[in-house]
Amino acid sequence: MEVLDRIPNEARKILHSLASEWSDVSDSRAIEVVPLKGALTNEVFEINWLAAGTGEGERGRKVLVRIYGEGVDVFFNREDEIRTFELMSRHGQGPHLLGRFHNGRVEEFIHARTLSATDLRDPEISALIASKLREFHDLDMPGPRKVHLWDRLRNWHKAAQRLCSTEQAKEFCLDTLEEEISSLEKLLAGDDQRIGFCHNDLQYGNIMMDEETKQITIIDYEYASFNPIAYDIANHFCEMAADYHTGTPHVLDYSKYPDLEDRKRYVNIYVKSPGEDPSEVELEDLLESIEKYALVSHLIWGLWGIISEHVNEIDFDYAQYARQRFEQYRLRKPIVLDHGFFHHTS
Repeated sequence: MEVLDRIPNEARKILHSLASEWSDVSDSRAIEVVPLKGALTNEVFEINWLAAGTGEGERGRKVLVRIYGEGVDVFFNREDEIRTFELMSRHGQGPHLLGRFHNGRVEEFIHARTLSATDLRDPEISALIASKLREFHDLDMPGPRKVHLWDRLRNWHKAAQRLCSTEQAKEFCLDTLEEEISSLEKLLAGDDQRIGFCHNDLQYGNIMMDEETKQITIIDYEYASFNPIAYDIANHFCEMAADYHTGTPHVLDYSKYPDLEDRKRYVNIYVKSPGEDPSEVELEDLLESIEKYALVSHLIWGLWGIISEHVNEIDFDYAQYARQRFEQYRLRKPIVLDHGFFHHTS
């Protein structure tokens, strides 16, 4: 009963209304609620109904209920995200929107498995993700094709400064972060940047795979916007250090960051997916940009961790997560910004 109580009445009305239309559901009000782990911004629940005319306990239909995290509107505009979600559906990407309530929504349940942390390092699955990400980046989405990440960094920096104690602001060197952001922006402005519609949060929990067809579906577009494609790939590589389903989900292991050979393999597949034949120089330039943008990823998600500690009630050590991202930024910066880094990193 306790889990059921976490589903708001407004959402239950939508669920009842949906199930009333389905002839294969025995009782539209009799729902089973299963909390899904691994979500760090929202609470997500699988909703099951018993199938009509079957034996006891035979599950029939299922949908997903997403309850938005408290205070997360500091990170993105929810109306923009819903619009993206609906546009993605029209493009045949992701689940369909089945209903909205004041602090969440009901979505189609995708009958595919959510990937695990180890899947991202499986060469076959990684190749499928690379091709799918290229398709995602090439989607014809509305809005100006301009870089959004610098505005996001600065907005999150201001929010972190506003929420932090003096001690915490000092620990994370927030007073000098504007200089870091400006120097990175200047450095990366010189790169020949391909802009695409980016997911910006491509962790394993946002990727699903149909075991039979091997079709990949990318879900959850809260942070999606136009950005340099090198940033999106860098962010995905950084996520390979995470496993949000352990007893210590905030702990990152950067020994799992893909080595140069794996990064080359991924980028090769990504670039050649639409049948293009890039030069070796183009591939190397993209790989180098990705490593620079990994620094930006560390700063963005470090700030996300600081802010989340103050606004989100989910049981996750956001502050410790932030410390690791800032530490990784400090460790990688001198290596990455040494112009010869491409040839001697692994």
